[in-house]
Order: sequence, then C-alpha cells, then structure tokens
Amino acid sequence: MKSKTNIISILLLALAFVSCSSSDDNPKTDPKPDPGTGTEYQQYGTAFDKVPANEDAVIYQVNLRSFSPEGNLKGVQKRLDSIQKLGANVIYLMPIYPVGVLKAAGKYGSPYCVKDYKAVNPDFGTLDDLRSLVTAAHSKNMAVILDWVANHTSWDNQWITAHSDWYQKDANGNITIPPETNWQDVAQLNYNNTDMKKAMIDAMSYWVYNANIDGFRCDAADFVPQAFWTQAITEIRKIKNQKMIMMAEGTRVNHYDAGFDYTFGFSYFDALKKVFSEAQPASYLQTESSKEYGQLDSSKRIVRYITNHDVNLSDGTPLELFGGKKGSLAAFVIASSMKSVPMIYGGQEIGYAKRIDYFDKIAIDWSTADYAMLKEYKKIIAFRNTSEALRKGKITGYSSNDATVFSMETAADKVLIVVNVKNKAVKYATSTALANTTWVDALTGNQVTIGAEINLSAYQYLILKKQ
Repeated sequence: MKSKTNIISILLLALAFVSCSSSDDNPKTDPKPDPGTGTEYQQYGTAFDKVPANEDAVIYQVNLRSFSPEGNLKGVQKRLDSIQKLGANVIYLMPIYPVGVLKAAGKYGSPYCVKDYKAVNPDFGTLDDLRSLVTAAHSKNMAVILDWVANHTSWDNQWITAHSDWYQKDANGNITIPPETNWQDVAQLNYNNTDMKKAMIDAMSYWVYNANIDGFRCDAADFVPQAFWTQAITEIRKIKNQKMIMMAEGTRVNHYDAGFDYTFGFSYFDALKKVFSEAQPASYLQTESSKEYGQLDSSKRIVRYITNHDVNLSDGTPLELFGGKKGSLAAFVIASSMKSVPMIYGGQEIGYAKRIDYFDKIAIDWSTADYAMLKEYKKIIAFRNTSEALRKGKITGYSSNDATVFSMETAADKVLIVVNVKNKAVKYATSTALANTTWVDALTGNQVTIGAEINLSAYQYLILKKQ
C-alpha cells in the first residue's frame, strides 16, 4: 500500500511539473497540486499589473468586523471608492478565516486565532465575495493583500486532531501556546515538521490561485524561522506573473533576505509616542529611525504608522496618543514622510475618537467624520504619491528639541518637513544649511522663505518642496 501511494504521488508531481513547464507564457492558468486533497488549483482571474513598487505603496488596513455596518467583505467593497480617493493603493485585509471557538479570547475571538486556513469566515461572506472585492479593487488600481497567521492556530483547527505532530509540545507531550507569550487562545506550530511547512505554503498558495490576491501581511513574522519564509515567498512569487507584496510584521533584518518587501516600525511608533508625550526631544525620532534602519540597503523601506489594530486597542487612538486631531495629523506627517511606507488603519483618516475592539463587532460610525481632517489626509497622501523625494530620497536631519525637521532628497527632487511636536507655539532656530532658502508649500502652493528662525504654532507642520 505504501509503495502504491508513492507511485501515485510521483505521477501527480510529474503531471504538475509538465503543466508548469508548458504554461510559462500564461502563468495565470498554471495549476498547482494540493498536497492535502490531491486536487489541483486553477488560477482565478488575471494578473494585476498595477501593484505599486515597494517605495510607492500607501497601505490601508481594514478590520472587517468594524469597517462597515455589514461587517463583511461586501461592506468593504462598498467603501472602495473612499479608500481610493484617500490615495491608498494597497488594501490589507485583517484575517478573513473562520475563528476558533475552543479557548477563544474576547467576545467573538481573535481574528488571529485561525480555525481553517482555506476557508472564508461565514460572518464575512464567501469566496465569491472575496473574489468580487479583489476584482473591484483591481479595477480601481488597488492591490489586495491578506493577513497570514503562520505561527499558530486555534485549538480547534483540524490540524490538531489530524496532525498533532505539526505542533510544538512540552516535556509532557502537551501542545503549547507560543513561547514567551500569554496567548492562551492559540497553539504553537512546529517548524521542524516538513509536512506542516508544506501544508502552510499550500494554504497560502490557495488564496493566490483561488482569489487572485496580491500578497500577504505576515503576522508575528519574527516568531517563524527565516528558512520557512524564504521557501514560502519563493513559492508564492512563482504562481503569478506579477509583483507580489510580502510584508513582515516583524523587525528582523533577515526578513529582507528571505524576500520580504517590508518590516514593521515597532520602535519608531514607540519613539513617536515618547516624543509627543514630551518624554523625549523631537530629535529622538531621527535617532530611532537610524537605529531601526541600521545597515539596511538605502532602497529598503519600513512600514510606519500612528495606529493599527493592536495599538489602537491597547495603547489608545491617535487622538489619545498624539494630542488630539491636530497632533495626530502632525504625527502622521512625520510617520508618512521620514523614509517610510505609510500604513493607515481604517477610521484614523476621519479622526475617529473611539478605540476599536477587534475582538468585537462594533462598526465605525462614519457619520462622525471630520471632513476637514479627511481633506488634509488626502492632500498629504496625494503629495507623497507625486514626490520622488519622499518615496525614494535620502534623509538628512535638522531636528531640535521641539521640532522634527528633516529633508528627503534625490538628484531631481527635495522636500523639507518641519513639524512642531509640542502643543504650544515654538521657535525653531534654523540650521545653517536651511537658512535663507526659498521653498513652495506643497499643500497650499504658497512660496515660503526660511530665515534665521521659524515660528510654529501648536502642532503646526510644513511640507515644503524645492522650487
């Protein structure tokens, strides 16, 4: 029986190889064997050729439970025009998969407690709903990436009963939670198990083939070995003849070596909080930014943010953390400009004042939108999208204790950012390199001449481009 099974497996692999070899001119129809069922995936949809280059991305994070009154994929699709008009070109969907019930945390369980890697949570809709959303986003020149939880599963995931050896166990043979965490609702996977790794890559591939998605944001990426990410990303990028976005929610430098496009600016977010709470001077941001980038190649970019689903719930909204609407806008200008790829969490652009509990199903009240704030977000993002300096430039810092000041510059373009991080008027003594220079205000078009000092009102920011 064992010999017969091996022969069948070899034949299936041979058929898959022939199919792959004969379809180089049309990768979207390339079938892939599913090691779990013996069936093949056929590529749904067509390759998306408008995925932004790494430095050009503006990422919009969607929490499906809260983003619309419907709390589902159709609700997101209804708001695609709003996301597009904001200036985002990458939609990042928080986990769309069924949530485990056993040992669940919170009212409805964490979205990061995955019960089935190859299914859509019925609360969110169907595979057809996801396909429709992706197709509609592509028609508006926006890529769609899924949240992927590779480190752990729910306790009632089918893998536990079928393959307990796919999980990490303690000395008594009991499956463990992720080490050095208090995540009691999830079970730690065993990355020494080859079959588990194959099944994980297969599940990731499933969504690329069956929903035509454009990549993944990989949760808790630092917890997963580099070798797996290298293998997974290599396989994912073979599927479609298009750019695939891979974003690591982690800080390890070797994520870039594994093929990730981005890591997360955890320490930069902490630095922003410290600067705006006056625990650190404004110049601290430059120091922490340099540390975060370390010896990375100058072309690399780190995703930076003033809020996301985690910190919004645990730390507070941008309005709480950065001094209200004016302060949060000032923080966003810095975070979106200082050698970064910006990420926006649904609701922050309208000044939404309530924390969003992603364990619950409470919809954002979009009727409370601050339209003046939304207009400002659109202007800030629109300028970034046209500015070569902000997207690709080299940074030079001129910050003081009270003002974050830096330039971003390429051979053809230069932008100067000046931000008062204090909730009071301050004077910035101009650096010699900036004194007696003339610029254009990127948001108003007015000419601005910088003298010996710059007077800044509370949380005032200037986005200046060289004439």
